[in-house]
Amino acid sequence: MLIGLAAKNGILIVEFTNQLRDAGQAFGEALVEAARIRLRPVLMTAVTTVMGTLPLILASGPGSESRFVIGTVVFSGVLFATLFTLFVVPVAYQTLARRTGSPGDTGRRIDALDHQHGPAEV
Repeated sequence: MLIGLAAKNGILIVEFTNQLRDAGQAFGEALVEAARIRLRPVLMTAVTTVMGTLPLILASGPGSESRFVIGTVVFSGVLFATLFTLFVVPVAYQTLARRTGSPGDTGRRIDALDHQHGPAEV
């Protein structure tokens, strides 16, 4: 669950950035705007998941020790995954994709070359 949550949010930030780059925004502007747009949904998901672990952490009675351990792991894991998504993913994307073109722009250039020269013979 934790890996899926972090991956989903990271993919959405990168996808929003790519869409904004396809629309003509500069790389840095697109990355900041995408992170700003996705901030609220990421935080809402994290807060609701953390709130869902509180009954496990605060449980009493038979089996409460095992519930506490599970709740603590999920609670801290969601917090870590959220911080990872909000800080590490944009920095890693900026480092790796800064010098690349927009994915849509690359596709348009390939289509233009295909149209200009015809499809390659196999």
